[in-house]
Amino acid sequence: MSGSNGANKGPGNGAANRSGRAGQVLSFPGHAPAQVGFERQELQRILDLYGRMVAAGEWRDYAMDFDKNAASFAAFRRTAERPNARVEKRPSLRNRQGMYTLFGEHGQVLKRGSDLANVLAPMERKLVKAVD
Repeated sequence: MSGSNGANKGPGNGAANRSGRAGQVLSFPGHAPAQVGFERQELQRILDLYGRMVAAGEWRDYAMDFDKNAASFAAFRRTAERPNARVEKRPSLRNRQGMYTLFGEHGQVLKRGSDLANVLAPMERKLVKAVD
């Protein structure tokens, strides 16, 4: 019975890497997460679009809001106004119309879906028009 002293068992043997959960924050079993947030890739994509819109002179400020049901990113032309665009992530809608929603300046829903890139597409098209 060589090597069966239990050294290959337990959390330190890379089991998390094999299960696909490496680098992922998990809530303690039995407790719901305190708030919804954007993952690194989602935030990178949103901030990339924000930076390009700032460079085009369309946006000047942003705000983020996180609560237990949704995470929201709002972009403003001027701080005192309502947001020109707002991206919302609601994981509870994942299996319905998709967890991402893009809202326009007057609160209208511009796009919904499960893929953030597709939801941000109307703003990407606006950026192409602003550059011309």
